[in-house]
Amino acid sequence: MLAYLARRALQMLPILLGVVTIIFVLLRLSGDPVRLYLPEDASEQQVAQMRASLGLDRPIHVQYGIYIARLVKGDLGESIRYRNQDVADIVLERLPATLELAGASLLVAILISLPLGILAALNRNRLPDLLSSAVAMLGRAMPNFWVGIMLILFFGIRLEWFPVSGRSGVASLVLPAVTLGASMAALLMRLVRSGMLEVLSQDYVRTAKAKGLPWRTVVVKHGLRNALIAYVTVLGLEIAGLMAGAVITEQVFAWPGIGRLAIQAINSLDMAIVQAVVILASVVVMVANLAVDLTYALIDPRIRYA
Repeated sequence: MLAYLARRALQMLPILLGVVTIIFVLLRLSGDPVRLYLPEDASEQQVAQMRASLGLDRPIHVQYGIYIARLVKGDLGESIRYRNQDVADIVLERLPATLELAGASLLVAILISLPLGILAALNRNRLPDLLSSAVAMLGRAMPNFWVGIMLILFFGIRLEWFPVSGRSGVASLVLPAVTLGASMAALLMRLVRSGMLEVLSQDYVRTAKAKGLPWRTVVVKHGLRNALIAYVTVLGLEIAGLMAGAVITEQVFAWPGIGRLAIQAINSLDMAIVQAVVILASVVVMVANLAVDLTYALIDPRIRYA
């Protein structure tokens, strides 16, 4: 297992280097941040001085080499927008809010998709299955920002059950978590249904029924467990979509997380923060996919990693 983890860690390094290189080049091609932070009547001398202080007057390959050397040491640079504050401190300050939202959204998606998917499979072509299919299609068709706005208007403004913005406790987490988890739940629910239908038609499930095992044991132990491989696979792949959706959701609900920070940094061309957010998101996605691979062994004992 340790050898497998070491190999996977080594495989992540060139991927991460590629991500860093691409975002570094794209940001340098996207515009000049100096013009955003100086008054319109700033002289060319002032522009040149600020560009030199930021290191933007050097050739791009020199800038890249300096950035990689600092990155290896754990230095993510300094923010322009936040008056030369250390980027690592800014990102780490916002990270708990994003992790909280992502975890709650995953929980919402799992709590919705598993029971409804199993219910749909056990009632194939009957009313529960038809209703679940309709809910799944609606969930995938509705964009996150629209769902968030509708939840704010109904549950936040009309009923006044939940706060509509900010991070002030569990109540403020409900609406953004449902917004972000609903679309994922719709996809996972259909996946559980199709996986359960395939597994329940297998001979070993019929044998378990014939032996007189309780229906709950047949469904959960023999059915659901064997259908979870595909479910966990897609759940891991959806982590990337979760990170992307968090950017929109955090903006709608004014949630003080990494996504909202990224939008603000992009609008102000704060290169150091944008680079740090992209690197962090890449690491989260790669670690999530590694966790999915390790989960396979827990679901199916026949899977071993050496």
